Amino acid sequence: MPKINTRQLILAAVLTILVYGVIASMLGTIMPTFKLTEEQNGNIALAQALGLVIASLSVGPLIDARGKKTALVLGLGIITAALFSLPHAEGYGQHMAVFFGLGFGGGVIVTAANSLASDIGESRRATALNLLNLFFGLGGLATPFIAANLLSGDAVALCYLAAVLAAITFLLNLVTPMPAPTGGQSVKLSEAARLLGRPSLYLLALFLFLYVACEVGVWNWLTKYLIGRGIPETSALNILSLGFALGLLVGRVVVSRILINVSSINVTLASSVLMAVTTYLMLNTSDPTIAWIAVFCAGLSMAPVFPTTLAIVGDTFPRMTATAFGIVITCGWIGLAVSSRIIGSIANSSGLGRALLLIPVFSVVMILVNLGLRPTLKKA
Repeated sequence: MPKINTRQLILAAVLTILVYGVIASMLGTIMPTFKLTEEQNGNIALAQALGLVIASLSVGPLIDARGKKTALVLGLGIITAALFSLPHAEGYGQHMAVFFGLGFGGGVIVTAANSLASDIGESRRATALNLLNLFFGLGGLATPFIAANLLSGDAVALCYLAAVLAAITFLLNLVTPMPAPTGGQSVKLSEAARLLGRPSLYLLALFLFLYVACEVGVWNWLTKYLIGRGIPETSALNILSLGFALGLLVGRVVVSRILINVSSINVTLASSVLMAVTTYLMLNTSDPTIAWIAVFCAGLSMAPVFPTTLAIVGDTFPRMTATAFGIVITCGWIGLAVSSRIIGSIANSSGLGRALLLIPVFSVVMILVNLGLRPTLKKA
């Protein structure tokens, strides 16, 4: 076994999450160039979500048995191929196929990279995962910002730029020595049964389901919604990047310090309350400046939820951690699929503004789930 270099390991995980941030905001950034109906755009988002679901559901046992490196190289290889093929996609069906590939590769690398970071920062898992996932916010910020301000909306150039980044990250993960699998060569049925018998697993899965439905609703639909409110396309893209994505990035830097003294469950409760307020305000303005402030605050409030929820999973399930991650993250991607389909359908009949009210409603439900989760964590 080659000697493991922790710095190289961290760099590999960071670049992987950066790549995921880029592809997560890709659809919302280039969607206005598709010239498709709202329902077709929703179905493309659904295809990406299905890829995420299938990948994250199956990759957990693979990581526990074969290690993180196998999963990271597999996922990044699929993403690189999909990004290079995206500029050549023609029509509705080919776009669905490419975004399914991006979703599948994304589901693999998110589970693997967060499992890797969870092992590296075991003593302060919530802080480590928030610091890792701030690079998701950086990728999400860079994609619409570069598209609007450096590439003049050139979707083809944006795809190739993202593909080169993914290829570099693929090569780095390929040559980086990584720890051996933590779960042995096979997953024991008795351990799997104990894992699946824990109520906290399902409540955490539901919580992430609701959260991802909210976050991806912003990534995929906010630009189009703001344009429909009369805000110019360049301004709308900048609100997504320098508002929402920057809020995610700044929020994760700030909360990484807060989590040293405040429990993860309390941080996620506060975030849920703030999400309900800020996302409702975000949907009720046509002024670009006020919209930016509301969207930035929405990004701040959402910032801790995904990584901090995974930290709770890691603390609650020290055995078969990657499998638990896979199950919880899979439910998150199901939230993406459900929200995209519902938003697209409602927008087709009643308008995008009414459809996006799903986001603050789901945020309120997150508060209730968080309160219900607490007794199960204390019992565990």
